[in-house]
Amino acid sequence: MSAPFSATKPSERRLAANRANAQLSTGPQTPEGKAKSSLNAVKTGLTGHTVLLPSEDAEAYETHLLQYLERFAPVGERETELVQNLADTQWRLHRIPNLEAGLFALGRLRYADLFAAEPNPQIRAAMLDAHILMTEAKHFKNLHLQESRLRRQYRQDAQELQECQKQRKQEQEKQEQPKEATPLKALAATGGFEFATAEQSRDRNGSDRPASTWSDASVQTQASVD
Repeated sequence: MSAPFSATKPSERRLAANRANAQLSTGPQTPEGKAKSSLNAVKTGLTGHTVLLPSEDAEAYETHLLQYLERFAPVGERETELVQNLADTQWRLHRIPNLEAGLFALGRLRYADLFAAEPNPQIRAAMLDAHILMTEAKHFKNLHLQESRLRRQYRQDAQELQECQKQRKQEQEKQEQPKEATPLKALAATGGFEFATAEQSRDRNGSDRPASTWSDASVQTQASVD
């Protein structure tokens, strides 16, 4: 049986890679660059192989991962992989509200001059948001499609993990059960009858003749008397 998964050591390589990827860029500095980065995050932040984006906290991700490892306590390579997938998928799902807010931020920068004649700030803000939803519908749709895909993937991995752990526990319980053949089981294996061996018949009847022969002789003797 495989040893329980350690909640710290096996994840170090992935954590180190994520930290390195996060340090490759310090992020854009100008408002236009930040807006463009937000839009790019919608395109790659939910589908890329890198779990951490440059703006995300590696320590927060590590804490998130350790919580999943402690919660599901995986055993073996496949269970560990599934728990890692669940943690990463949920991390991406948590990212969606920020990406959606980034789309609106990008739209407000891009369409900052629209509806300037509207004196009511609240109405103007609502008009801007509606305009952003209409003009950037493709990006919002993509965001929601990716959310659906991630949730579906999470359900599939969670179901497989549940089946793996259930099967493992059943096999473990089966191995721990005592393997002793009881007399009742032995009788059931022969249809409920116990047959005597030649040696047993010799002990009982004082002869080397098989039990079946003695039985036949008894029947013949009884028939002669009748």
